[in-house]
Amino acid sequence: MASDVQPDSSPLAGSVLFYKDPQPLDSQRHAKLGMNGSDKPYGFTRGQHFVPLHVGEFQPASLSYPIIFAGDDRTPLAVLGVNAGENLFVDAEGGWRPGAYIPAFVRRYPFVSARDDVAKRMIVCIDRSFELFTEDNPETPLFFNGEASEFTQRCINYCNGFDQDARSTESFIAVLKELDLFEPKKTMYTPTLPDGSPGEPVLIADYFGVSQEKLNALPEAKLVELVKNGGLSQIYAHLTSLLGWDRLIIETAIYGQRNQPANA
Repeated sequence: MASDVQPDSSPLAGSVLFYKDPQPLDSQRHAKLGMNGSDKPYGFTRGQHFVPLHVGEFQPASLSYPIIFAGDDRTPLAVLGVNAGENLFVDAEGGWRPGAYIPAFVRRYPFVSARDDVAKRMIVCIDRSFELFTEDNPETPLFFNGEASEFTQRCINYCNGFDQDARSTESFIAVLKELDLFEPKKTMYTPTLPDGSPGEPVLIADYFGVSQEKLNALPEAKLVELVKNGGLSQIYAHLTSLLGWDRLIIETAIYGQRNQPANA
């Protein structure tokens, strides 16, 4: 399910999830640009069934989504839906489900930081294709008199904090790899046939997760280290979140029924 996740890199080449037209933020090029407000700005996530997470988000995110790890990098992901291209947490108007945690990766959009290999420094980019951007008397300008507006500066600061959290997440994953705690996992679903009997099990997801058995077998000194650095609580948030697969599968079935054609 999640094997096609792309790393959060090279936004200038357009390779970051959600960013279709990334442009370096520029006070001249974007002098007239700004954003209009919306209480339902998340329509850009509608076709995405997972998003990356930082380790510091595991606990709040675990209340809403299964948290899994994907690929060789063991990228942490929040699972938003069972079917590819189907986000169960965003409605047709672009509103996020009330009470569900909104991942930082989503909240960062349409801003993103990127490595400028020519200047050898980090720069901030925007996705110019975002539907709330406008040059026609925007509610929230990006620049005033050639200087970043208060709104833009907050977004730049958010990107900086996001990148710091990304480094913390990389360190956390490195520890789990060093301790050899990952194992392949599968989520299966057994449908009920019309006669009430169980059907053939269906593979829902194939991913990596922390092995409870390997965790329990760690030396006491390593467990103490995980407790002290906060890693153990994040591990258990991940393990607890996997109980949410059943809820997500049920919601997928309900979603499918609601979206069937009237004459189906």
